[in-house]
Amino acid sequence: MKTITPVLLMKTVTPVLHPLQSLTAEEISKFVAFIRREKGLPYNTTRFVSIVLKEPTKAEVARYANGGEAPARATFAVIYDSLTGVTHEVTALINEEQIIKWNSIDGVQPTMTADEQIECEEVIKNDPAFAEALKKHGVTNPELVMIDIWTAGNYGAEEESNLRLARPLCFVRSDETDNGYARPIEGLRPVVDLRLMKLIRIEDYGYTPLPQQSANYRADRVKTFRADIKPLEISQPEGPSFTVNGYEVAWQKWNFVVGFNSREGLVLHNITYNDEGNVRSILYRASLSEMVVPYGDPTSTQKRKNAFDTGEYGMGQCANSLTLGCDCLGYIHYLDAVMNNSRGEIVTIGNAICMHEEDYGILWKHTDRRDGKAEVRRSRRLVISSVSTVENYEYGFFWYLYQDGNIQFEIKLTGILSLGTLPEGVKSKYGTLVAPQVYAPNHQHFFNMRLDFDLDGESNSVYELDVVAEEEGEGNPFENAFYAKATLLDTEKNARRKMNLPTARTWKIVNPNSKNALGEPVGYKLMPGDNCFPFANERTSWYRRAGFVQNHLWVTPFEESEMFAAGDYPNQHQGGDGLIKWTEQDRNVADQDIVIWYTMGHTHIPRMEDYPVMPTAYIGFLLKPNGFFTQNPANDVPPSVPQKAGNAAPGPSCCH
Repeated sequence: MKTITPVLLMKTVTPVLHPLQSLTAEEISKFVAFIRREKGLPYNTTRFVSIVLKEPTKAEVARYANGGEAPARATFAVIYDSLTGVTHEVTALINEEQIIKWNSIDGVQPTMTADEQIECEEVIKNDPAFAEALKKHGVTNPELVMIDIWTAGNYGAEEESNLRLARPLCFVRSDETDNGYARPIEGLRPVVDLRLMKLIRIEDYGYTPLPQQSANYRADRVKTFRADIKPLEISQPEGPSFTVNGYEVAWQKWNFVVGFNSREGLVLHNITYNDEGNVRSILYRASLSEMVVPYGDPTSTQKRKNAFDTGEYGMGQCANSLTLGCDCLGYIHYLDAVMNNSRGEIVTIGNAICMHEEDYGILWKHTDRRDGKAEVRRSRRLVISSVSTVENYEYGFFWYLYQDGNIQFEIKLTGILSLGTLPEGVKSKYGTLVAPQVYAPNHQHFFNMRLDFDLDGESNSVYELDVVAEEEGEGNPFENAFYAKATLLDTEKNARRKMNLPTARTWKIVNPNSKNALGEPVGYKLMPGDNCFPFANERTSWYRRAGFVQNHLWVTPFEESEMFAAGDYPNQHQGGDGLIKWTEQDRNVADQDIVIWYTMGHTHIPRMEDYPVMPTAYIGFLLKPNGFFTQNPANDVPPSVPQKAGNAAPGPSCCH
């Protein structure tokens, strides 16, 4: 009889406070109570868009790490007054109940809250005018209608600058558990004033018959499943190799703090590597800064579709509660995400962050042909992940730490395509027919990552590396020579860079004040993965708001107020904010405390195989040590124990 080792679950019971740990439920509640009392904020007209940790300075964190006192805990909150339409930014000390800064801003639209999305859907469904419009499109039961709350953008209309708007898309289910995305109600777009929470009009671009074919993906609606899949089990009978103290994690030679907030979602802080007893800093803070999904269909219902999923919706507040055996496999440590709803009440997303180890194949190997002895080490990586659902799409965010000093980030894109309906027998030039009358418009996904490097200290520089062929001449007699040409990116404008496939372009972050064993500055290389360029014209509304897509690499001097690549408030903004604005200062970025902003894009020309649920697509980048270590830092990984294959005779030792 086969013995199955049970997979254990570890759960944080009492978090240990670290200066960079996200706010606790108690801290959020204390702040809300204090600020309501101090400012007399009404419950029904005050929306707490976000309440996050006001992170201490780097100097304060360094003092704490060297045995000093923990810095005072502070909050940074964005509060929207739906009575006046004014947005307030508040910085306050929590325990002292002291307001440090109160800044009121008119004319901006903060991130849409989860509560607003729910309320907006109900307002539309309950409006008699919407019910009448549905009948014209062949829908008689509003309760079966699905309404995805898309933001309005800014296309130059006066209302887009004055009102807080939503311009939803509508779909209809055949029953309560049906996949409503299979039946888009083409031509129907309600427009809602979110401040007043009122349907102000219904835009109707004409009737298109509803698709009739079902496309349900749920397990209880699928008729047959494969019967030839055997169980695959992962066990670690001695437990994992990492330890967790609150939200601070140590794994082999790595140490870092896990953070999470409503806008960015998963954040990694203070990533260090213990190099033979010397704890070396690499990344101070790493997060998703912004993203945009622009669609390439100019037809009436589809032409305004674009989504800034971080700045308009909040990637953190869209996070999933992850499930063992489904989202995560193995010996899992979960961490909860604590946030607030728009009324300031606590929202806890249980198991929002998943952490586990994975086998990752061969780490390194060499066989000496002279004596037949092989040395091989298996690679193991630590995975820190979260998954967010933004209406139809799912985004998985995965950080990987490796034994050889590599740091990898990967986004996994899945979920359901945002679909449209066509008349029977018609195809679209700007999308793919995935089922009768159902088509998926062409679109792109652009992500911008904010990487605050502190490589062996704060003073860092960036070099662009281009591989070029050596010139013809006596020094290159066979015309086969090539080399890596390094160019210092010394100012912000010079550091606006694009990928270049012909030169295998990469970028190297160095510390000119920290030298390796050969006397060269220590470094890490940013190695791009899948990427692309935008196809829309730069004059396009979404492009003006998403200036970060103009370049794949940006470098700025560290400035704590510069956090989001499209600016603090991209929702309905006219554009020109964020990186495109900041870097016009052309500040010095050589031998400075710098932030690297990396933009990566995925072009999606949909396939029939992406329907009804899209198989996962992958996009990411790798940070690889380049002169940072004296030699391969994974030389000391111990050999694995040779095992017998299920259908093979025992072979020679594969490890030593």
